[in-house]
Amino acid sequence: MAEEQGKTGKGINTGKLATNMQKRLSRAQEKVLQKLGKADETRDTAFEEGVANFNKQMAEGTKLQKDLRAYLAAVKTMHDASKRLQDCLADMYEPEWFGKEEVDTIAEETDILWSDYHDKLVDNSMIAMDTYLAQFPDVKARIAKRDRKMTDYDSARHHFGSLQKGKKQDQAKIAKAEEELGRAQKVFEEINVDLQDELPQLWNSRVGFYVNTFQSMAGYQQRFHKDMGKLNQDLNDVMTKLDEQRLANEAVAANHSITPDAAPKTDTAVAAAAGTATTAVTNGSSEVLPAGVIYKVKAMHDYAATDGDELEMKAGDVVLVLAWENPDEQDDGWLMGVKESHWLENKDLLAKGVFPENFTQKL
Repeated sequence: MAEEQGKTGKGINTGKLATNMQKRLSRAQEKVLQKLGKADETRDTAFEEGVANFNKQMAEGTKLQKDLRAYLAAVKTMHDASKRLQDCLADMYEPEWFGKEEVDTIAEETDILWSDYHDKLVDNSMIAMDTYLAQFPDVKARIAKRDRKMTDYDSARHHFGSLQKGKKQDQAKIAKAEEELGRAQKVFEEINVDLQDELPQLWNSRVGFYVNTFQSMAGYQQRFHKDMGKLNQDLNDVMTKLDEQRLANEAVAANHSITPDAAPKTDTAVAAAAGTATTAVTNGSSEVLPAGVIYKVKAMHDYAATDGDELEMKAGDVVLVLAWENPDEQDDGWLMGVKESHWLENKDLLAKGVFPENFTQKL
């Protein structure tokens, strides 16, 4: 029983193989005859144009898929590079610096923003691209099948025609050939009609697909760059504040470095301690100084005031040195004065302030 079934199966497979081989041989012969001009070929100009459009559409879609994947890979690379850079900044940012918590938060939100952007591109644009291209292999296979069935139809048509024109009319063979022609025509027309409807629809669908793909990508990019721009502005603001902190610390350090530990008492301090009251002095020359002014000094260096009671000076400014109202308030190495330019313009000594003595030279 098993042997009989095995023989039957083998016979079926052998018969099917022989049939396929005969079909291939017939198709090859038909193609040769058509190329030699000895047999006419069924032609459909509109369908051939549709196939040309299909091949163009498939090639463009394949290229777009390749470039989109390359773009996604570049986004992933930029994400990784951005994360390493933000992590580096967060790691080296010292706790006492301005905005430490803000910097850590910006790094986290930047990483989330990149991840969200990449995921949206994959979940929407890339998946839609893959779905769009997935329909092409089946259509391509059916186009190839249609070509084969068209060759079968042409071969059957020519065979039937040659029998009809033959000198010896074998009605049995003619009837069989007519039957085979009918089957071949039916198979060909079924697949041909389906493709005639499907190819134009597929060709026209490309515009809508491109619109949806690039509109969604443009929207994702717009939101991504808008949110990223805000984070960059926040980071820029933190860096500005950090630089202000640095400048303030440098100014404080500079002020401390110019204050000597034990400076001799100044002429101002001696005069104030002695209770000297002058209405006008000559400062060792014939020039008469305003009442309350002890002497003049000239600024040798710029001095930036860091407190409200300090006097800001530029190199070359002349300052009228005043006596301290309360000598106990005087710090060693510091003088009280008002710029001569202010005195000459306003004739008062109200805009006074303290300044480091070693930034000046006595006149």
